[in-house]
Amino acid sequence: MVILGIESSCDDTGVAVVCDCCFHAIEKNNTAPSKDNLADMRILSNIVHSQISVHKAYGGVVPEYAARNHMATIDRCIQEALDKAKVSLSDVDAIAATSGPGLIGGLLVGTVTAKTLALATHKPFIAINHLEGHMLTVRLCYDVPFPFLLILASGGHFIFAEVNNIGSYKILGQTLDDAAGECLDKVAKLLGLPYPGGVEIEKLAMHGNPQRFTFPEPMLRHQGCDV
Repeated sequence: MVILGIESSCDDTGVAVVCDCCFHAIEKNNTAPSKDNLADMRILSNIVHSQISVHKAYGGVVPEYAARNHMATIDRCIQEALDKAKVSLSDVDAIAATSGPGLIGGLLVGTVTAKTLALATHKPFIAINHLEGHMLTVRLCYDVPFPFLLILASGGHFIFAEVNNIGSYKILGQTLDDAAGECLDKVAKLLGLPYPGGVEIEKLAMHGNPQRFTFPEPMLRHQGCDV
């Protein structure tokens, strides 16, 4: 199968083509994927349009601007992903899109685009949970068998999970307040650092003095893996 995937849950417009055909054979012969060439799932293309320049002045993602930027770039990203993967829309077997959680405006752009393409081409539409996508993407890049332990650290979520199989997950613990990415952005904004703040904080931390401050150690007696 050849799957066209669209991701628009935050400020990056991402489009990828994933296939269960033999990637090495495609590269070697410079040919389009063949459904007779079956192997593990492979990422044939991965196009990401960044919106850092749009949100830089605000020190964080502005949802309305993010949605508008998705609308302006998603068509081009889809075409670039298909071109790089050396497939056409007619070669695609199904169209997937992030359906949540995320910023509602961006999610609407991605899901409506994917549903429209699916309807026009008579192909299945697959709604993808944002966090499940994070959990399983590692298996597209590495040989990771089930079960495995996952630390999901994103802009809006921080979760420890046991991933037993596709669709079978056990949450071991999660943040009780802000996610790691959100903390970094907030601290960077308070310090007047450029956006995205996480990168700037990491640069400064490499030359910092770890003995300068004594930080509190919260939840030492808390049962479980919540943070």
